[in-house]
Amino acid sequence: MTLDDKFVAQLERDYTHADLSAQDRAMLDYVVKVTKDATQVSPRDHEQLRVAGFDDRGILQITLIASWFNYINRVADALGVGRD
Repeated sequence: MTLDDKFVAQLERDYTHADLSAQDRAMLDYVVKVTKDATQVSPRDHEQLRVAGFDDRGILQITLIASWFNYINRVADALGVGRD
């Protein structure tokens, strides 16, 4: 799959207005919730992912990837990695 520049720009600006599948939108909604405040994630969020077509393994993978990305970026920010 290749991404065109217009689609990438939509994702960068606001994914909620991008032309996404229902499954991709559900995944990104969940990832945003995990990123903003993971304590607010509930079984209802997991059920919404199941309805979108993800199984427990997929939900675990999404959670781990989003959490790792958040973690490593916070470490890099705290250490000043990538700053001028």
